Amino acid sequence: MSPLQSNLSYCSTFRLFDELQWVTNTRRTIEADHLEDDGETSISIFNVPKALMSTDPDSYAPQQLSLGPYHFSRLELHDMDTYKFSAAKRSQDLLQSLKFQDLVEQLMKLESKIRACYNKYLNLNSETLAWMMAIDASFLLEFLQVYALRDPKMLSEVSSGMPHFLEYSYRKSSCNAILRDIVMLENQIPLFTLRKVLEFRFLSLESADDMLYSMLMGSCKELSPFKTMVRLPVARVSEHAHLLDFLYHIIVPKVEESVKIPEEVEDHTKAAQENEEPSVGSTYMKQLLIEIWNLFSNLNIDPARFLNKLPPFAVILKLPWSILSNVLGFGSAKQPDAFSESQSVCSSIDQPPLVEEITIPSVTQLSKCGVRFVPSKGSISTINFDKKTCTFYLPTVSLDVNSDVVLRNLVAYEASNASGPMVFTRYTELMNGIIDTEEDAKILRERGIILNHLKNDEEVANVWNGMSRSIRLTKVPFMDKVIEDVNKYHDGLFKVKVEKFMKQHVFSSWKLLTLLASVLLLLITSLQALCSVYDCARLFHIHY
Repeated sequence: MSPLQSNLSYCSTFRLFDELQWVTNTRRTIEADHLEDDGETSISIFNVPKALMSTDPDSYAPQQLSLGPYHFSRLELHDMDTYKFSAAKRSQDLLQSLKFQDLVEQLMKLESKIRACYNKYLNLNSETLAWMMAIDASFLLEFLQVYALRDPKMLSEVSSGMPHFLEYSYRKSSCNAILRDIVMLENQIPLFTLRKVLEFRFLSLESADDMLYSMLMGSCKELSPFKTMVRLPVARVSEHAHLLDFLYHIIVPKVEESVKIPEEVEDHTKAAQENEEPSVGSTYMKQLLIEIWNLFSNLNIDPARFLNKLPPFAVILKLPWSILSNVLGFGSAKQPDAFSESQSVCSSIDQPPLVEEITIPSVTQLSKCGVRFVPSKGSISTINFDKKTCTFYLPTVSLDVNSDVVLRNLVAYEASNASGPMVFTRYTELMNGIIDTEEDAKILRERGIILNHLKNDEEVANVWNGMSRSIRLTKVPFMDKVIEDVNKYHDGLFKVKVEKFMKQHVFSSWKLLTLLASVLLLLITSLQALCSVYDCARLFHIHY
């Protein structure tokens, strides 16, 4: 790199990172008199983990509207600034005797608390941050006020003072696009900023909480895939960090914390057990032939007694099956020694969890085995499997154009913030496990478990199958018990056992079976030629 290029690179970096501004912000944060408020504020607005972001970036990055500092610098999102400024002007008219500047100054006093909500350093000065929060909060409140109506779906009742894209509310595409953006994890703003704006309007904290609660509940009813939600007390609205956090807590039930099991180690243990099983695969084949031989031997027909006298068949049963199976390439896998196995397990512990899917039969497979799918009356906590009646209870979930973004960002928020079991993530893994094809989605739709507002059942299957990557693997006791019971029922069925046996020890041994068939055909042909010349009945002492 030339000195000129190096100097330009340095200047570019300097413009992106203002050292003096950083020092000013740091000094103000440390010396602030209200710094003690930070002890009550925990980080709640995160960057989406890269492992999730890479699967579908458009579901995590806003497409039309930026709220807060994370996507503030994206120029393509500044087209919405016109609507934001209009909302800010209307908000100023609602502040009664106060001015919008007074609101900005109040938010400047909350600067440390606002910064504490974000896990990323905000390279913005105090005034810029306060103006951003005031304008974004005004716009968001104006957008959400339509959902405070008794019927949130009656978008035609929006007042004439609303932005242009809401006046033509029968065109729900733009409204849905904004809804998807405001529910994204990286596009959240602290709830207490909305509360502060409403407090300025109503001059009463109780009235502000009532209005904020109505807005949040109305918007969450529109966004939530589940129609059965927990109604939180109005007094607790201030306990929630932001809109996505509020939505999460009215959907996801509280579950006692469980011990996290490193599933990578568990998977290696299972893999080792599975590797041991094929070592007796040749024994299974030998036992199968012996059983067939015994059946023929017990028959009272002449061909059976005739074959029983033939020495070649007894020789076949005494062949070294383990050697033959290994030579033909379908026998037991080479067993790893203790050192290589322990080394593999240790390396897997150091690595992050891989993409995994819950091991459970699909809806189609379970239906063929007699399992009935019934919608449960309640939330995720009502998932259950009744072993006596073979009934699988699942909560009703409604899927529309917003559902994919909502589900993904709920999973991302849970992965970033939840300290206990990741209940919602486990639920999405369960649905991903039982839904493989559009036929599975069709069965659940016909049973009333999935309310499909998408184009077809294939899109429903794609929604669940697209969310297969997890960040942190945990155990959710009540859901894991259901999965265990379903697997026990399915694997315990006779036809399933036969099918597994055929796949593992018959269909996988087609090379040996082909060889046996060829040898048997050759022996029978030779025997036929022999009997055409000699009297086989006298030769083998068979009496009719």
